Amino acid sequence: MKTIAGLTGPVHPPAAGGSPRQLVVFFHGVGADGSDLIALAPFFAQALPEAEFLAPDGPEPCDMAPFGRQWFSLLDREPAALVSGVRRSAPAIDAFLDAALAEYGLTNQQLGLVGFSQGTMASLHAALRRPEPAAAVVGFSGAVLEGEGMETEVTARPPVLLMHGDQDEVVSPAALPMAEAALTRYGVPVQAMVRPGLGHGIDPEGAVVARQFLAQHLGVAAPA
Repeated sequence: MKTIAGLTGPVHPPAAGGSPRQLVVFFHGVGADGSDLIALAPFFAQALPEAEFLAPDGPEPCDMAPFGRQWFSLLDREPAALVSGVRRSAPAIDAFLDAALAEYGLTNQQLGLVGFSQGTMASLHAALRRPEPAAAVVGFSGAVLEGEGMETEVTARPPVLLMHGDQDEVVSPAALPMAEAALTRYGVPVQAMVRPGLGHGIDPEGAVVARQFLAQHLGVAAPA
């Protein structure tokens, strides 16, 4: 476990040993915690052996369950409330990313973000508003929470990969084309992929595509 800028979560050090040359940060869904997505680290490390993987717990206890964490509340799911919530999550994410990069002596171009569900919403929101773009952002089963004035808020345009199961019972599959259209409007390079037969989760094929995308944009040759 590691604590950076007030957020604590599991860490997976570089498989190759030594100091990391890239940093990949996972953002979990509501009601989970960092231990949920850090399980992907050994698989991603096959393509990124010199990367350190961090999976911070969300800053708030989940208010819909007696366990787990959240990036913002989902008790009120009206669009304005969701936008307000994701905006409140951004300072904690920015502080974490800035402190982690400083600690490892890395830059934003050596940083990859991976989100799932609410973690996609929160990490995308923060990534588009940072002073410099990350190398890549991968979002599974999430959405873009636009809000008024987003056209003036976007300061960074990292390459984004979005994936969504067409049987998702938690976040509507319709969120994928809506997110793709929104990002395109704001000049963000985006790839969107529907995963047939997949519910609210990450399938092996999607994980392979995500690994290749991260490796490509972090300047590492991915395994076949």
